[in-house]
Amino acid sequence: MADSTSSPSTDEAVQRELQRRSRRAFLVGGVAALAGLGGWRWLVTRPAANGTPWPLRGILNANGQLASEYFSNAHLAPVFPRSQAQEPRYNGKVGLGGNFDPAAWRLRVQTDSAGGIRALTLADIQALPRVEMTTELKCIEGWSVVVHWAGARFADFVARYAPAAAEAPYTYLTTPDQQYYVGLDRQSALHPQTLLCYEMNGQPLTLQHGAPLRLVAPVKYGIKYLKRIGSISFPTQRPPDYWAQRGYDWYAGH
Repeated sequence: MADSTSSPSTDEAVQRELQRRSRRAFLVGGVAALAGLGGWRWLVTRPAANGTPWPLRGILNANGQLASEYFSNAHLAPVFPRSQAQEPRYNGKVGLGGNFDPAAWRLRVQTDSAGGIRALTLADIQALPRVEMTTELKCIEGWSVVVHWAGARFADFVARYAPAAAEAPYTYLTTPDQQYYVGLDRQSALHPQTLLCYEMNGQPLTLQHGAPLRLVAPVKYGIKYLKRIGSISFPTQRPPDYWAQRGYDWYAGH
């Protein structure tokens, strides 16, 4: 009967082959790692465009352009039973500082392409058709919470107070101190779920959550939910955006 145990010469040959392959894999892996490291070093040393190396900014812009081309009013964020609503965390203080007096607040709105300005009160916003919805606020940090909102559709607001701006390609919103600012494309601003919100979970907004008026855009991440809106204008060129200037996607849809 033949011996089924491998001979020493066979074992040595197998070990030599394994060592050869291991050395080859190590060399290939090392070259790939060095190439990747070199590519990363090249990438992070490129000139910045709005807080991000220009090759990455180009990718973000391309993704945003693609998303905007497929965006429509038929794209609706999911809605939830009101019983699931919770209070979102107080996240971010930019634009909420200073000695702010809610009673003296006025919303400054650009009413036409010539730059006409109109000052509105909260009562002016509340005179618009009231809309309530329970949607998910998604933070770009990775957490989310279901919230019940009440306010006026942005589309109704434009139709009543700035009809000449209805065809403007962009909307630009800032806090009263102009420390926080958000840009939206026209389709996102006029989306049926985009609200100028003055109540949250059945109660008037608190100062921490953006009283007296904040933006709610369920098809966007929370970085677009501008608190304490102070002014709204309708530029013809894409406006700046606070977080886009700090390396995030200007479009910020999900």
